[in-house]
Amino acid sequence: MTNPLDAVFAALADPTRRAILAMLLEDDMAVTDVAQPFQMSLAAISKHLGVLADAGLISRERRGRVIWCKLEPDALRDVSVWMQAFGQFEPLDLDAFERFLRFEQVVIDG
Repeated sequence: MTNPLDAVFAALADPTRRAILAMLLEDDMAVTDVAQPFQMSLAAISKHLGVLADAGLISRERRGRVIWCKLEPDALRDVSVWMQAFGQFEPLDLDAFERFLRFEQVVIDG
């Protein structure tokens, strides 16, 4: 995908990735901690994290032997600006987005 917005929308289309973003709203997390609540392999979680990182929604940093993930909200601001161009959408309310992601996490966790 060459358009950054395409990558963001594609990343947000998956419920697992939205749940990961909800988890990262709290704080930076190690990849193993991100993977813990999901019923999938660490390799599968790493692929999801790669999609989120490629979209600019998260960053990853090696600290010693551990890879940490951090939420990068600027990519969401770009989406908000794009949506505002249509004149039908309000600016992105990050608090409302946080509530949405928390709801998604509850739905996924059951």
